[in-house]
Amino acid sequence: MSRFAAMLILAFDTATDVATSALVSDGEVLGERTSRAVTVLEDVDALLRQAGAHTRELDGIAVGIGPGSFTGVRIGLATARGLALALGVPVAGVSTLDALAAGAPGGVPVIDARRGEIFVLLDEPRVLAPAAFPLAPGMLCVGNGAVRYRLVLEATGAEIPRDRDERHLPRARFHAQLARDFGPAELVGPLYLRVPDADKTTK
Repeated sequence: MSRFAAMLILAFDTATDVATSALVSDGEVLGERTSRAVTVLEDVDALLRQAGAHTRELDGIAVGIGPGSFTGVRIGLATARGLALALGVPVAGVSTLDALAAGAPGGVPVIDARRGEIFVLLDEPRVLAPAAFPLAPGMLCVGNGAVRYRLVLEATGAEIPRDRDERHLPRARFHAQLARDFGPAELVGPLYLRVPDADKTTK
């Protein structure tokens, strides 16, 4: 068990099109929300009020580091750094793919990478075309990439839950569960599997 299990942890992930957030204490989920990346601070405030907690009681922040939307990942990291600086609490980064996997034991997380590609977690995080995904018959795939490329993946033998199945969301409760190595917020960086589009245009 992590030595951080007894902490009051605020967790959130804004790497995909649905942002998730949660407040977890000693492994118990005190509150959970889904929304959009731009409203994550509102969600944080709502979670604390719902639980009757105060920001000064927070022991740590767990934030999703992607892969996913470059803008979304940056929003999440900027929010985590801002809160950590203001509150004086440590931060831990958690892979969005790992959080998805934790919510679907035995499943393979698939995140929409846009530009006709997907981020997947096999032996390591990868970016590839959906048709190039090496699937075994009956393999369970979850995430917004699995939903978007359902027809392609199912044609190669994948099993994909219905579109609104909660296993397609990187629930922040799992970020809190997986969080390790809490430390200075500035040391937590994004998980990029390819060069951001904005960086390409400046070269």
